[in-house]
Amino acid sequence: MRLREKNFTTQSFLLGSGHRIAEGHAMTQDDIRSMKDEIAYIKALAEEGRRTPLIGGGILIAAGLIFGLASVIHWLIQIDVLSVSPVAYAVIWVGAMALFSACLVVLIGRSKGRPGAASLVNQAVGAAWMGVGLLIFVMSISIAVISWRLQNPILTFLFPSMIFAAYGSGWAVSATMSGARWQWNLAIGAWASAPALAFLVNTDWIWLAYAAGLFAFALIPGLILVRQEPAEVV
Repeated sequence: MRLREKNFTTQSFLLGSGHRIAEGHAMTQDDIRSMKDEIAYIKALAEEGRRTPLIGGGILIAAGLIFGLASVIHWLIQIDVLSVSPVAYAVIWVGAMALFSACLVVLIGRSKGRPGAASLVNQAVGAAWMGVGLLIFVMSISIAVISWRLQNPILTFLFPSMIFAAYGSGWAVSATMSGARWQWNLAIGAWASAPALAFLVNTDWIWLAYAAGLFAFALIPGLILVRQEPAEVV
């Protein structure tokens, strides 16, 4: 209620000052001092919103853990530690997607009621990561369709690099909006990992490296964000 009253006062003062200038009335020193105070207050509100802890670390934990383990299982099949039918690859990844989708619905539902979830920072970062997720989902379907049409799975090797390129963009937006400099390290690391993984194409190690990247750029940062989430109303 105090915030609304203060915002109303600010708006009234600014509008009133504008009317005084428009009507040709000179502003007094008190008017100028009061306007400076109001501007400083608005800047403080913006900085306070910027410092709001990010919500959604649980989603990153789920993504890193589920898809990271799926990648490890994929690698174990590739090196013949697990002897299964080739159809197991599809089962692993479709199953991982289904499990993550179920977790996503639950986690999004929980995050909506969390303190700070409605802040501008969390809204912007959430929209950015939603875009990353949709990009990955749509491109995954596209790669699967092209591979099926060409009867050649070579494009599936593009998938890990595409994921980390998208993750780098997500972390860049998050770092910019939240002011958390450590997240820039994640963005740069994810971007650098994209071409690095390309050098592992046509080797068994690409899937183990992919799993390591998921743990580094999703699981671990997700755990850090969860620890920073507010326990009280922001």
